[in-house]
Formats: sequence, C-alpha cells, structure tokens
Amino acid sequence: MNPERDQQHDSQTETAAAQAAQEAGQQPEPGQAPVGEQASAGAADAGDAGQNADDPDAPGGPEAQPDPAHLTMLLEDARAKADQAHDQLLRTRAEMENMSRRQSKELENAHKFALEGFIKELLQVRDSLELGYAAAQEPDADVAKLREGTELTLKLLGDVMSKFGVERVHPEGEPFNPDYHQAMSMQPRSDLPANTVTNVIQSGYTLNGRLVRPALVMVSSEA
Repeated sequence: MNPERDQQHDSQTETAAAQAAQEAGQQPEPGQAPVGEQASAGAADAGDAGQNADDPDAPGGPEAQPDPAHLTMLLEDARAKADQAHDQLLRTRAEMENMSRRQSKELENAHKFALEGFIKELLQVRDSLELGYAAAQEPDADVAKLREGTELTLKLLGDVMSKFGVERVHPEGEPFNPDYHQAMSMQPRSDLPANTVTNVIQSGYTLNGRLVRPALVMVSSEA
C-alpha cells in the first residue's frame, strides 16, 4: 500500500464532502427563489419603498397639498355664480311684482267698467224715450204715434237686454214653477188645471239662466 496515494485520496474525499455540504446548504426549498434572486428582489423592493416615500402622489405617501391659486379660482367662480343667481332672483321678483300690479289694475278696471258695453247699448233706449216724451209734450200730440213709439222703445229695450243675457219671465197660462214664480193669490178655476198661472202681476227676469227676480203671479186652484 502506498501511503502517499492514500493521503491524496483522503484529501480529495474531504474536499468533495465539503463542497457537497456547501451545495446542500445553499439549495433553495421548493417554490423559493434562489438566494441570489432573493437578494436582488429585496434590493428592488427597498428601492421602490424609498421612491414611494419620496413621491407625494404615490399610494401610501404624504397627502397632496391643495394649490392655493386653484382654490382662489374656485372661490371666485362660486362668487360670480352666486351674484348672477342673486341678480336673476331680483329681476324675477320685480317682474312678478309688476305683473301682480297689472293684474290688480286690470281686475279693478273690469269691476269698474263691467257694464260699459251694456250702458252703451242702453243709451239708445234712453234716447228713444226722450224723443217720445218730447213728442208727448206737443199740444197736437198724436196718441197713436206715441203708442207706436213706446212699443218700438220697449222692443229695443228687450233686444238690448237679450243681447246681454237678460230674459223676461212672463209665465201666463203655464204651470206654476216655484223656482221662477212667486204666487200672490189663488183663484178657483174650473176651466184650468190646478196650479196654473192665471195672471202675471209683475214679470220676472233671469240673467244667463240665473233668476234675478221671480215673476209675481196668480195661480188657479180646484173650483
């Protein structure tokens, strides 16, 4: 046996064992990156963390400070819009007040001059009456002509009243209607059914179908 060869063999064996042990200690576990790659990733994470800490807009960094110039611009814009809305409100209020005054004036005039049209039509009736009265004052006044003029004046008056919705209620010979007639007395009559108007003492009138004055009448009863 050669001692020198055995010593060299033992040295090579120890070197191989040490190398194997070193490789076994540095072998990464399943699913784990190699040691060199872990070190690189750690350095990269540390660099990103430092960059995020310095960047105000980065997530997790310091809150961004508002720009004073931008805030001033927003405030001036809000003030301008508020002033514009206030002016519009004042103009609208003034218009509404003017409209209310106009409507009040128109309503007052409507009440005051509601009969203007009727009066204009009625004036011609008065003119006709004045002419008839003047003719009756003449020494040689013709009664027939006066009667004819009075009849025409009455017809003119009736036409004017009908034009404005005024209708005469003269129910002689009609059944008694308590909504439009007012009985003044009863007359026993064998020639007429009971509750028939036998005579009209005073005519009644309606305005657009609404009773203004009932007709005063005499009504028949059983004989």
